[in-house]
Amino acid sequence: MKILLIATANLRRTMRERTNLFFVFVFPMLLILVLGVAFGGEFTPRVGVVVADGGPLARQLADRLRAADGIDVRSVPSQAVLFSAVERGELEAGLVVPAGYDRAVRGTAATRVSFVVRPGQQGQQVGSIVSAAVGEEAGLLRAARFAEQEAGVTLDEGRDRAEAAAARVALVTVSASTAGETGAADPAGRFDEGASSQLLLFLFLTALTSSAALIETQQRGISRRMLSTPTPTWQIVFGEGLGRFLIAVVQAVFIMVGTALIFGVSWGDPLAAAALTAAFALVASAAGLLMGATARTVQQSTAIGMLAGLGMAALGGAMMPLEFFSPGMRTVAHFTPHAWAAEGFTQLVRHGSGVTGIAGPLAVLTGAAAVLLALAAWRFRRVITR
Repeated sequence: MKILLIATANLRRTMRERTNLFFVFVFPMLLILVLGVAFGGEFTPRVGVVVADGGPLARQLADRLRAADGIDVRSVPSQAVLFSAVERGELEAGLVVPAGYDRAVRGTAATRVSFVVRPGQQGQQVGSIVSAAVGEEAGLLRAARFAEQEAGVTLDEGRDRAEAAAARVALVTVSASTAGETGAADPAGRFDEGASSQLLLFLFLTALTSSAALIETQQRGISRRMLSTPTPTWQIVFGEGLGRFLIAVVQAVFIMVGTALIFGVSWGDPLAAAALTAAFALVASAAGLLMGATARTVQQSTAIGMLAGLGMAALGGAMMPLEFFSPGMRTVAHFTPHAWAAEGFTQLVRHGSGVTGIAGPLAVLTGAAAVLLALAAWRFRRVITR
């Protein structure tokens, strides 16, 4: 009973602070909203096109590019503006149809269009789309050249005939299927990935920074006064630890239920999501208890807590998905609880796994929580009894 009283007293003290209410409840929801709006959902790459030649063949190539699926084509006035926009990230790629394009195509001289793209996997995908569109136009021009030579028509007439003939040819359809059992769930919503990453970030950060209240309890002599009553040391230790855990649970429930209702976030199997969140909350609360038992001042615990919380979140994939990490950095990331929890949520949200599918992350998080709780209990007991 005393353990529960100590824990609820910690929870009430945390909730009385208005700044805590903002950072525990409001700020995470705002970040999830901003990240979902900015980066969530489908994104169509923007491709700029410069038509330096105003001829009909150059315009037809640009129109062919605009008709391609999967890209958003925008007209750009000059090559210099195009290169600058791609360099600054305003455009993902760009195509330059050079001056003299029509003259070169109608004559015998070879012509070449220029393509510029930002590095990365998305750049390769955009390059494939642009290459296909240019190749399709080149195929029509080759057919038009053949008609010009064999049938005595103009190049423009030959191209029109080739395009009309191509429209009558049945298209080849490609069906894609995945071999084996995928267990894949529905595609993730625009807020789903940001919600789980912000949940991990703020649970751990709140647990570490709330250790300042534990130091204030010691400085005011509250822990010593509790020891003067018929309250064993272990009850004080576990009461303080349970208080940290309750704060994490309340914050987690608010974020998970709030994002599900407001943003339609899917957390996967409810039982598995609750188990994974509870395991991570245990690790976070144990780390907060250890921080409160180790730091000497409130300022020291706040500074170290902010640095450690943000640093571990960045390293553990709570700020950038783990798939973007190099193999070596991915190995290092798994020295943090965030990486294991992030992998667990990936299994739940993207692959529709249940409790058995996240047995590995659950085991690691539970083991880490047990070790940290043992260290924190030992250290806190020494602090309040010296």
